[in-house]
Amino acid sequence: MSAPSALPSGKGGRAMVLFRQELGDVLRGARRAQGRTLREVSSDARVSLGYLSEIERGQKEASSELLISVTEALGLPLSCVLREVSDRIAVIEGVTVPDTVPDELTSPAELVGMR
Repeated sequence: MSAPSALPSGKGGRAMVLFRQELGDVLRGARRAQGRTLREVSSDARVSLGYLSEIERGQKEASSELLISVTEALGLPLSCVLREVSDRIAVIEGVTVPDTVPDELTSPAELVGMR
């Protein structure tokens, strides 16, 4: 996978991060790691080849429905893809994301109450 990318500084001197660019890089990296073509994944995901290409290049925003179709076509849990994107953005922002889940999010009773 390619290194996280950032645009020139935005407000406050921070690097501006484009979620769509990081997401596209993660999806492309996963597809290539599987040795699959864009055509194969677009067919399995039932997404046009051109549109998937634009998503991988960070030129288009993926809807949640489309993203689920693509991650399923890649055989990847959506949460893993989003975690990878989150980790890449954290590197750009220079922050550390904890590897543990807070206790309040691990209790089944709490999760039921959140729905």
